[in-house]
Amino acid sequence: MARLDGKTALITGAARGQGAAAARRFVAEGARVMIADIADEAGEALAKELGALYQHLDVSDEGDWAAAVSRAVDEFGDLTVLVNNAGVLHFSELGKTSLADYERVIKVNQIGTFLGMRSVVEPMERAGGGSIVNVSSVEGLAALPFVVAYTASKFAIRGMTKVAALELGNRGIRVNSVHPGVIDTQMVRDAAGGVDIDSSWLGKKVALGRVGRPEEMANLALFLASDESSYCTGAEFVADGGATATHALKV
Repeated sequence: MARLDGKTALITGAARGQGAAAARRFVAEGARVMIADIADEAGEALAKELGALYQHLDVSDEGDWAAAVSRAVDEFGDLTVLVNNAGVLHFSELGKTSLADYERVIKVNQIGTFLGMRSVVEPMERAGGGSIVNVSSVEGLAALPFVVAYTASKFAIRGMTKVAALELGNRGIRVNSVHPGVIDTQMVRDAAGGVDIDSSWLGKKVALGRVGRPEEMANLALFLASDESSYCTGAEFVADGGATATHALKV
């Protein structure tokens, strides 16, 4: 029996990177999956390849969320898993960060996660329960220079996860946050100015000596989506190669 047999999942930001890896893994484990993104061409191609559904979804838009959740329930009969994966990363010195850039990051990362959680409470309760996986970051646990908006949004996701877990536990809905370290995705490469993340100095700074792969994050999301994590809620799951095991004096 596959690990997600009978599960129905909506994954945001799933056209590429960590979201696409999660979609592949979930389908392989028996879930019916809605791939949601604003990158329509890539998302539709992946959905066709996997036999999944594709839905255009701007996670900062309430109307888009209503449409996506309604379609998922209509197509699948219910909705039992949400992976709030969509996110943006912006590097900028604090004193040079524009309000527009700050708000853009908060809208996608923080407000998008809030709207996603809020949108699935009723359908998950009707289904008898479910699992919400919120993708935060190691920047939701500790700070990094030049990412004030990103860090603020990821700390917010960490906190909102715990509130939701406390409120929704008696409805059979589990809510956990995932905290990746540096993962080799196009989003990170683009934000870093096209640097080859895989061969950069970043991986050499952590205990495992390398950056992470999207597939490794997908395996963690799979665990949290499955019944294997049935006693896990309100928790932080870190997959960072050892980045948070050290302190500022590491050489």
